[in-house]
Amino acid sequence: MAVFTIALRSQTEQTRLNLRRWEEVLNDPQLRRIEGRVETDRHGRVILTLPQLPHHGRLMCKVGSLLEVHAPSGQVITVCPISTADGVRAVDVGWASDEKWEEIANLDFFLRAPEICVEVISPSNSEEEIQEKMALYFDAGAREVWICGIFGKMSFYAAGPRLIELSELCPEFPQEV
Repeated sequence: MAVFTIALRSQTEQTRLNLRRWEEVLNDPQLRRIEGRVETDRHGRVILTLPQLPHHGRLMCKVGSLLEVHAPSGQVITVCPISTADGVRAVDVGWASDEKWEEIANLDFFLRAPEICVEVISPSNSEEEIQEKMALYFDAGAREVWICGIFGKMSFYAAGPRLIELSELCPEFPQEV
């Protein structure tokens, strides 16, 4: 098997590209009418994802509601756009401390990931895709990435990534939703 090295832009350069391209995406009347998730890749190309199945949305709401109850003071955001090394990606559910929330103030996406990023697995997700998302969120500054399985079982990861039994930021969060 051949090994390839990909030269990535610096974080500052990628963030500038993400800011510029995301503003164009938000101001595009055709893209604003699309139902579903709009993201970009590291080249600024638009990635469209069909609306999620009702079960996926229900799990996102459950995770968000439980974060509202169990997390420290902060904000819960669904379909949270984050500047990453691979464009603007939207994490299913994010939790940002009050300090992190202040950082984004009037911006259209997080320049750095919120402290907790949660991905709800869909039947179409591959293991490689989830591992890549975890790596992107940690690289963007997430302190924890949680994975919610299709039946609601939670897995918690700290930077590394390393699997942890309970969230260190929100230890009261249940292991199943």
